[in-house]
Amino acid sequence: MIIMMKRTSILLFSLLAVVAIQAAEPEQTLVPETKETENEPAKVTKNNDYEKWRIGSYGEILAAFKDYGLNRYYGNSVGNTKKNHNEISIPRFILQGEYKITPKWILSAEIEFEAGGTGSAVEMEAQSGSENGEYETETEKGGEVALEQFHITRLIIPEFNVRVGHIILPVGLTNSHHEPLNFFTAARPEGATTLLASTWHETGLEFFGTFGKGAATFDYQAMVTTGLNPNGFDCYNWIKKAKQGFLEVDNFSAPAYTVRLDWRGIPGLRVGASMLFNPNAGKNADKLITYDDLGKINVFVYSFDAQYINKYITARANYLSGNITETVGITATNRRYSNKSPYSRMGPVAKRAVDWSAEVGVNLKSFFPGVKGFPVVYPFIHYNYYNPQEECEQGLVGDKRCQVSLWSMGLNWKPLPNLVVKADYTTRQIGTSKMFGTSDYNSENEFRIGVAYQLWFAKK
Repeated sequence: MIIMMKRTSILLFSLLAVVAIQAAEPEQTLVPETKETENEPAKVTKNNDYEKWRIGSYGEILAAFKDYGLNRYYGNSVGNTKKNHNEISIPRFILQGEYKITPKWILSAEIEFEAGGTGSAVEMEAQSGSENGEYETETEKGGEVALEQFHITRLIIPEFNVRVGHIILPVGLTNSHHEPLNFFTAARPEGATTLLASTWHETGLEFFGTFGKGAATFDYQAMVTTGLNPNGFDCYNWIKKAKQGFLEVDNFSAPAYTVRLDWRGIPGLRVGASMLFNPNAGKNADKLITYDDLGKINVFVYSFDAQYINKYITARANYLSGNITETVGITATNRRYSNKSPYSRMGPVAKRAVDWSAEVGVNLKSFFPGVKGFPVVYPFIHYNYYNPQEECEQGLVGDKRCQVSLWSMGLNWKPLPNLVVKADYTTRQIGTSKMFGTSDYNSENEFRIGVAYQLWFAKK
């Protein structure tokens, strides 16, 4: 197994090395190409393929066959116990639509049904004022229905446009490109979805555009949105569960500021960087005085990512990390939550987490152009290291079992351009940051099969 992994590692990084010298078709730009006046019909172009409206969808079906239990974090000294079990689910089904009120005013919406939908709700009862409320939860079904996007866009010029509403935060590769055709693994990359909400969407204001030409072409996004709620920080998911949304309204006392910049100067290559800064996030707590005894809770998240596509290969890489201040006080405070709280109360909260990954797939069809009917098949390899407790403040001790080093190898078959059948084998090494090595904990192995699609099925 070690020899095979070493060989696949050499293949992975050898293929990544040739990324910068290959040619490919460019990706679509952020801004639709419209030059019409306010009330004239929109011109249909490559990046703007509808005149008035379009309706689409994407979704995934996933089956997993596992050789481990579900008790890695519950006092088991060997990690997960060895226990075979299988799972099947519909991770998400998305309905999306766009309507051009005029060529320069666009209304967009996207609704996500996760894990089959939901019937759950959380409310806070006011008792002697808003500071002493208790949580009241009713659960009828285990999934989620979420308004993932709802915004109005005003197109002005390619270099500067405005969007307001509920929008995706483009932090990291997975959130920026979360549709199922944008990753090889049968499920979304594990590290990114462990540390951050996925998909991460918040309400606020966005400015975006494209500037430059040729090798100096850039896309940018700058946002002011609702911030994080430290009530949701925990040891196993870092800031993932700090996304607001449990209550009917979100606190906006301490907004978050997000910036993303993508460079597209070489055909087929996109290199991006993003950052989110949420100063004084403690002001977003459900009970407004929760963290008053602490200093300012500042959250900073940053990432670097790249993608390269040509007719032979597709390669992607991502690095994400960040810092939280006052984690000793946050850990102590969060452990005192009510038992009715929807938050985990698990500590310690780490001051730094990390996630990095790389994957490459080879298009076999491109090597056999003369073979009629040869399928579009991508064998791929994927590596991911992540740790929600990469570094803890003095006085807090991280759990070694949070270190995960995993390999996935498999195939993607595309019978249609907008439909993919995925299969992969994944093995996780627990308690180590090494790409190859041994651990004191049991490894976790699983085989997964998935079917995913992404399409616009009606437009005018």
